[in-house]
Amino acid sequence: MFWVLFCLFLGACLGAGATGGLFPPGPWYRSLQKPWFTPPDWVFPVTWFVLYFCMSVAGARAALTEGNHYAMAFWALQIALNGLWTPVFFGLKDIRMGMAVIVLLWVSVLCGLVALWQVDVLAGVLFVPYLIWVSIAAALNAGVWRLNPDAARNPPPRPS
Repeated sequence: MFWVLFCLFLGACLGAGATGGLFPPGPWYRSLQKPWFTPPDWVFPVTWFVLYFCMSVAGARAALTEGNHYAMAFWALQIALNGLWTPVFFGLKDIRMGMAVIVLLWVSVLCGLVALWQVDVLAGVLFVPYLIWVSIAAALNAGVWRLNPDAARNPPPRPS
């Protein structure tokens, strides 16, 4: 049963991750100034692969545990917000709205970590690297906003 659940959670993660292929950074992002601590491009897919694996194990372990209601609710919320950030930031090119989404994502990951920890310590531990990465991503989003105030104030018009 664990492996079936693991595959379902991994499918949810890969679905969220697919937004990166649908909304790649592109020339708009490359033209923006980035904070000094921006990782090289290759770090992002490698990190997300590892995080999605950990998130899937955490979700599958918690799903098999009694009293997992809050953990599962926060797991679902965080993966929805995870999948939303890329289309908002790269698709709509809306730096400020991206910041709002990533703050909500950070809070949902923290709450998810706490809820997971309460039902399965290992599941909670597996969310720690995710919280660290989302913290870095939030700092990157904030740095791009600070370094590109005109682009943040004036995102390109949304397609109709």
